[in-house]
Amino acid sequence: MPIWDLLGEGRTPRMYSAGQMIYLQDTSPGCFYYLKSGAARSYISSPSGDERVITVHRSGDLMGEASFFDQCPRVTSAMAVTDCLIYSVDQSQLDQVFAHHPELALPMLQYLARTVRILSSHVNSSALPAEQRIARYLLSQPPEHNGTIRCTHEEIGQAVGVSRVTVSRVLSSLSQSGAVETGYGCLRICDRHFLNSLTE
Repeated sequence: MPIWDLLGEGRTPRMYSAGQMIYLQDTSPGCFYYLKSGAARSYISSPSGDERVITVHRSGDLMGEASFFDQCPRVTSAMAVTDCLIYSVDQSQLDQVFAHHPELALPMLQYLARTVRILSSHVNSSALPAEQRIARYLLSQPPEHNGTIRCTHEEIGQAVGVSRVTVSRVLSSLSQSGAVETGYGCLRICDRHFLNSLTE
């Protein structure tokens, strides 16, 4: 059983249809979310209406937890990409979960640290060359049990602020160098040391 399933014990998840908003940027964070199934994207909107995708969430991810824990207005919005089943978790529910499952505290802190690192990476990498931005993004994504990372060229481009054509060019170069293996809607990191060297 995925560890975060404990957040939904005894409760029924809510269904979000593809295209439905889950939470909005600049709103008060009364809860965070556990994505039981489906895919959702979190993004930042600029005053001019431009959007920058921060990450695409998959089944088993948490969403909106950083703002929930620091109780500041949300820095991102989230929208369902596919039909999703999602648990919302408020403070009283989280307190009950920790009371019955204190072993969740450390994984929760680790997950929160990863979220903060991803957000910081987006801020710090905005002026970097495309190859470095893409390498940073790939290194920040948690692989599945078989080592693959599920992402499309469009998702990567939206996340790092470059065109799909640029992503294809960079991934082709990384594939030729042996750093990654690409597949349909996924890739595998073969040489993490090489990708790390690109980010320095």
